[in-house]
Order: sequence, then C-alpha cells, then structure tokens
Amino acid sequence: MPEQLQNIVKTVTLNAPIEKAWETVTNAEKLGSWFMPNDFKPLEGHEFTLQSPFGPSPCKVEKVEAPHFVRFAWDTDGWFVTFELKQVGEQTEFTLTHGGWKEASHIIPKANMPADAVQKNMDGGWTMLVGKKLKEFVEA
Repeated sequence: MPEQLQNIVKTVTLNAPIEKAWETVTNAEKLGSWFMPNDFKPLEGHEFTLQSPFGPSPCKVEKVEAPHFVRFAWDTDGWFVTFELKQVGEQTEFTLTHGGWKEASHIIPKANMPADAVQKNMDGGWTMLVGKKLKEFVEA
C-alpha cells in the first residue's frame, strides 16, 4: 500500500492582536510580504494566483470565517492551505496546515519531483515562512 503523506502543520504564537494577524494573512500585499506575490482576496469563491518559484499557481478561496479561519485550494494537484487564528490574551495563535498530499511517490508536475521530496522542501519552507517571516512582519 503506498504511503499517504501527512499534512504539514505549523503553529506559532504572534505578539499581536488577532485583527492585525488576520490582516497580515488575508491582505494580498501583506501576504506577499511574507509568503508569495498574489492577488488574494478573503472572499469565498475568489480565484487568485500565487507567484510560486515554479511559476504561477492558480488558487481558489474555499472558506472564510473572519478573523479565525481561511482555506484555499492551491494549484492543480489537490493541495489546500488553511490559516487558523485564535486570540490568546494579547497574542494570536496562528496555525498553518498544508494538506492534500498524495502518496510519497506521486510526481508533482510543476516540480517534476516525487511528493515526498517536495513535501520535505515545503516543510522547511513553511517553518521559515511562518516561524520567522510571518512572525517578524506581524510583530513589526
């Protein structure tokens, strides 16, 4: 039986109120400052493009529950990304989930690499993006 890859999940505590964190992850310009250039809008059904290192990635907003949750489909291989925000005192707990992975040997078309290798690279990328870039940007 092929090995199904697990979701990538990253959680960080941000020293900012939930409204500021929400703005940082749902405003296209601010999202582009820590993630990738995009034309995102937090509207269910909105189709947008992420400018990834492998070229433009078509995306679609699937669910929005401001200021706590947003989910979008990423590219054409079944991926999804969620941003979950929870107010904890004066801080915000932010959790990113990148799911929709297929089996380890599945070739990701744009990268032309097996899913397990892409997932390993993206796991490290998300650690840096969420744990460093997002945190620095939202706390500035």
